[in-house]
Amino acid sequence: METFTTLSAIAAPVMRENVNTDVIIRIERLIELDRGALGPYCFEAWRTLPDGRPNPDFVLNQARWRGARILVCGDNFGCGSSREGAVWALGGMGIRAVIGTRFGDIFFNNCFQNGLLPVVLPAEAVARLAAEVEASANAAPTTIDLEAQVVIGPSGQRYPFPIDANRKRALLQGLDDIGLTLTRESEIAAFQARDRKARPWVHP
Repeated sequence: METFTTLSAIAAPVMRENVNTDVIIRIERLIELDRGALGPYCFEAWRTLPDGRPNPDFVLNQARWRGARILVCGDNFGCGSSREGAVWALGGMGIRAVIGTRFGDIFFNNCFQNGLLPVVLPAEAVARLAAEVEASANAAPTTIDLEAQVVIGPSGQRYPFPIDANRKRALLQGLDDIGLTLTRESEIAAFQARDRKARPWVHP
């Protein structure tokens, strides 16, 4: 898993509320495509018109926000069905962080398993950051410093954010749950050796 330390990139405002995972990636794309091919289909229903042309009104199709790696989101982003493919699709289009007031629980957990940082801020802070992003000339970058636990908006305004210490460490080191478990491999092996002696009948 790719590490996450500091990211300085364009942030795009996607301020619709209750954006569900079915909108982020359609179910048939998960059936048809491998994980690495999902990026072009992220937000497909919003990014394209019925005739297949790009929708010029959708924020991520607009020139100033093309190449965005951060999304500033409306409340309850990533709700709906529990598909990890939503995080894969976001990652496939280059998104490394989402900032909002609240995320769907399973989506939130899936983010950490795939190197995507979900930043939770108070509603007023998200609104202020979204306004900064909208007003920034030439889409000035937003910075997320995970070590310092702070988002720095285009104007320099700082927004501190909380994060679970274990999840922070995992992102900084590029470890999912399996990777974290393997960091304790010597402890696991020592336990197994002791257990073989104490309960030999359990081990073939």
